[in-house]
This record gives sequence, C-alpha cells and structure tokens, in this order.
Amino acid sequence: MTPEAMVGDITHLLEVWVAGWAGCRGYETGTEGRFPAALRADTTGDWEYFASDPSDTEFVALAAKTVEAPARVLTILTNDVLRYKTLAEQHGLNVTSASQTMMVVDMETQDAEDPWLSDDELTLETSESNGVHHAVVRSGDTLAASGQVFVVKGTAVFDKIVTEPAFQRRGLGSFIMKALAAQAFEHSVEDGLLLASLDGQKLYSHLGWTSVCHVLMLSASDEGADLSVR
Repeated sequence: MTPEAMVGDITHLLEVWVAGWAGCRGYETGTEGRFPAALRADTTGDWEYFASDPSDTEFVALAAKTVEAPARVLTILTNDVLRYKTLAEQHGLNVTSASQTMMVVDMETQDAEDPWLSDDELTLETSESNGVHHAVVRSGDTLAASGQVFVVKGTAVFDKIVTEPAFQRRGLGSFIMKALAAQAFEHSVEDGLLLASLDGQKLYSHLGWTSVCHVLMLSASDEGADLSVR
C-alpha cells in the first residue's frame, strides 16, 4: 500500500501502531471506547489512551479517564492540533509533547539486504525474542546504537531507535533502520510505521518515510515525558 493510501485511515494506523509498540515493549493492551490503550508497566505504571481525531464527546470521556491519575496519558493523532490543545485546556489536561509525527513507508522502497558497517571498530548484533527483532551496534563493550521492530498484520512497527550521544553524526541511525528492515523482511511485510521525534523526522524522511499526522501528548501532570523518549 502506498503512503498516500495509508494516510486515509489514521484510526487503523493507530491501532496497528499501538499493537506493534505494545508488542515491542511487552505491554498489556485494552480499549477505551472505540480507541486502543496500553498499560505502561515499565515506566508510568498506568494506562496510556490513544485516539485519532476523536469527537468532542469522545475527547471529554477520554479526558475524564486520564485525569483520574497524574501518571495517565492521552495521546491524540490529528492534523488539527489547535482544536485538541483547546479541548485539553478546557478539561484539565496539559500538553506534554506536540513535536512528534506518525510516519509511514512502503517497505518495497526499503533495502532488504543486511547492511554492513564501514567502521571496523563497530559490531552489529541482531536477535529475536517473542517476535521482537533487535539490532544493537557496539564499539567494544560500549553501546553505540540500538532499535527494535515488531511485525503486525504485514506492518513493521519500528521502536526505540536510539544513537548514543558519543556516536551521533556517524550514520548509525540509518544503519539501525536498515538492519531492522532486513529482519522485518523475514516476515511478509508491506508497510512500515513509527512515531518520530523532530530529529528522527529528518532521518526517516531521508530514508523515504512520509509524515501522516501530528502527535499530541496530554496529561493531568506537568511532568509528562516527551514522546521522543518513549
């Protein structure tokens, strides 16, 4: 499916992304109304609710669940950010991130071959556990870059793509993405999906990914973590 076709159904993309993200993290999932939710057992220890362009009535219901506990998070996918910022203010929620985007790619445009490292001091380790594929680059015993991917219904959901500060500007982000794509192709995959930080958006755009919508993170707390480090 082309990115243009995928953009037409953000609700479906959200459901697939949550399933893949939760699969990568081992999170319990559920629903709140017609939208997905995940229990972030390793971080906040509470629920995160997700919705794509909810109606005002749906937003009010989700906000009411979110404000029940300061650790709860409501994440909205939309291209009408101002509308949901206004609704959030009206219903006791603070914006803790507004810089992320959801991005998609046609996996046919991605390299299916294992990449190689030009620096002999670096090594690549790949592994798989419970359906989650991992890629790790090390310099000796020092972690340089890492990431993971989980395939859901023909979609590869990429997660935790991180280059350590001392190893940035060396192309390792692109390398990890290519290493994970090669592993994803062990399955029947058509599309790729991820949430990207501002820095990540530049990298993924260079690799052929397309932005679908903005991602707005809301919480009753003033101390919510930015989506870029989720």
